[in-house]
Amino acid sequence: MLQLKNINKHFHGTEVLKNIDLEINKGEIVSILGQSGSGKTTLLNIILGLEEVSEGQIFYDGQDITRKQMEKRPFNVVFQDYALFPHLTAYENLTYGLRNKKMVSTESEVAELIKLLDLEKHLDKSIGQLSGGQKQRVALGRTLVMKPEILLLDEPLSALDGVIKESIKAKIKEIAEKLALTIIIVTHDPEEALTLSDKVVVLDNGKVAQCSAPQEIINQQESYFVQNFIVNQLIIKQHNIQQILQKAQLAGAQV
Repeated sequence: MLQLKNINKHFHGTEVLKNIDLEINKGEIVSILGQSGSGKTTLLNIILGLEEVSEGQIFYDGQDITRKQMEKRPFNVVFQDYALFPHLTAYENLTYGLRNKKMVSTESEVAELIKLLDLEKHLDKSIGQLSGGQKQRVALGRTLVMKPEILLLDEPLSALDGVIKESIKAKIKEIAEKLALTIIIVTHDPEEALTLSDKVVVLDNGKVAQCSAPQEIINQQESYFVQNFIVNQLIIKQHNIQQILQKAQLAGAQV
């Protein structure tokens, strides 16, 4: 279990995160949802160890990791731009982390992961030859071969559209289930958060406005901000809220 207790973050006297209390259980998919400037990226960086807290504590499996360096935390991240090496093939990118830590994943485990991500036909391709969805799967694979206990995804679907977006969502759910992996997703998209997650943490100006299961957020918003940001935005974008609720309930049943 990952626990954040009374997390506060200040930058040059400005409060960016305010009294964040959060528990994330093993195997959960949790979305941190918020508008630009809500503090969600700062919270991601604090969990990773890229940023230090101003006040508060972080516990993982009962151990205080508040001051532990990033490389000593059993977490890993896929950033929004994938950060793949253009001069390497898809396979070389996927196995890059194993150059210095060869024993983390065996050859059979790598092969199984490649199959899980449907990348068998793309291993010899350069990054420039891959579609957006294929690049995202390579980025996921490069992180997963290192066997993180928590996987953090920064806006994983923002550059994808339509069928590709839905296929990556399905892969994320499948990975969480098959590997019993805890996944934390940072996103600005309510539809993405509600249909992909077991739990959604809505941030408003650095504070937790609501932390609930997707169906609870759709059916019972705890503030005007949550109602305006989520429900009204879905209506404006012409999403069918009932269909989103059904997807959210299905996601909760599958993971």
